Amino acid sequence: MQSAQAGIEMSAEPIVYVVDDDLEMREALLDLFMVTKKRASGFASGTEFIKLADTTVPGCVVVDLRMPGGSGLDLQSQLISMGSRLPVIFLTAYADVPTSVKAMKAGASDFITKPFANQELLTAVEHAIQLDSERRKADEELDKIRLLADSLTPREKEVMHAVVSGLMNKQVAFELGISEMTVKLHRMSVMRKMQCRSLAALVRCVEQLQRVAGEPPRIRAA
Repeated sequence: MQSAQAGIEMSAEPIVYVVDDDLEMREALLDLFMVTKKRASGFASGTEFIKLADTTVPGCVVVDLRMPGGSGLDLQSQLISMGSRLPVIFLTAYADVPTSVKAMKAGASDFITKPFANQELLTAVEHAIQLDSERRKADEELDKIRLLADSLTPREKEVMHAVVSGLMNKQVAFELGISEMTVKLHRMSVMRKMQCRSLAALVRCVEQLQRVAGEPPRIRAA
């Protein structure tokens, strides 16, 4: 069985963080994950978890809702404030609708009431790990798009946004006060730098950037 401090190095293998002040429950959960060949590490409190865990590692957090010195909801709030998007699964023997709704609205992956079947928890963990994997892939793709967009010149960015808004080359030329040939050259450069083979692909890239920036979509008919 792994200790609270053990096995928290960076790895591509997902890790299940178990946070529960009940030693017996914590060890039982760690044993369950060990038997099912899942990498896991336990912590007696949210404070210990925040202090020792590497939240950049793929995986999820299984946390008891009620703990002395800081609840599971407190831990969830801390993770959010740290910018961590690790999925959180809550365990509780005192479920109530307002608390569960609050947890789910804050992004909880699942809310499980004790006692529970092992398979129920394992299924929730598999779902949480898959969710985390999908998020990380999306973040990597967005980081790549941002890097590519940063390579564009100010004029190329103007042309890109004009083109994805639905304007034809001659319309872009008129709006920017440049020749249509210059627009075509900038457009070719944008497609190359953004690594897009089609206008549809470029539109998707720009939409992702705008979504993260909180900007409204600028797509319109030509």
